[in-house]
Amino acid sequence: MGYGDIMRVETSGASNKTAGADRLTGGVQASREMANHDLACMRTYKTIIGNVARRRNVDPALIAAIISRATRGGAAISGTNGWGDNGNGFGLMQVDKNWHQPRGAWNSETHLDQATEILVDMISVVRGKFPGWSPEQHLKGAIAAYNMGERVLEYADVDHLTTGNDYSSDVVARAQFYKQNGF
Repeated sequence: MGYGDIMRVETSGASNKTAGADRLTGGVQASREMANHDLACMRTYKTIIGNVARRRNVDPALIAAIISRATRGGAAISGTNGWGDNGNGFGLMQVDKNWHQPRGAWNSETHLDQATEILVDMISVVRGKFPGWSPEQHLKGAIAAYNMGERVLEYADVDHLTTGNDYSSDVVARAQFYKQNGF
């Protein structure tokens, strides 16, 4: 799509901490297994993911991967009216209410569009901060920034401040899985 090729983004996958939630050992294979576990839920949202992906020029596999990481395909929040992260994150992609006014129902196209717009904004921020990075590095940095805000400092340690210290690496590995599985 328009912001780099997700299949060319470097990734080490999930950390042991993140993978441990599914009784797995960290790495790309663990991310793939977690994404596969969420695949049936992802298929439920495939149409609205595709609509938003086309509108925002973002790879649908990336949107699916963020949903998988943030809410396990919605399974982690479906009983909470869409709220997670101690009541701070809303919806499938966990829009932070402390920084944004959440829009739409937790599992709606409106919500996915808002969250993907935030991701696209982070791509612009990272491009501005690091003009010498490749499009794939910008994309990975933006995924980290989607989770932790604009605090990306260097590519070598892009996940230093992200949840689990692996957010962008895990999301990239999940996105690569979804890309290979119809998204």
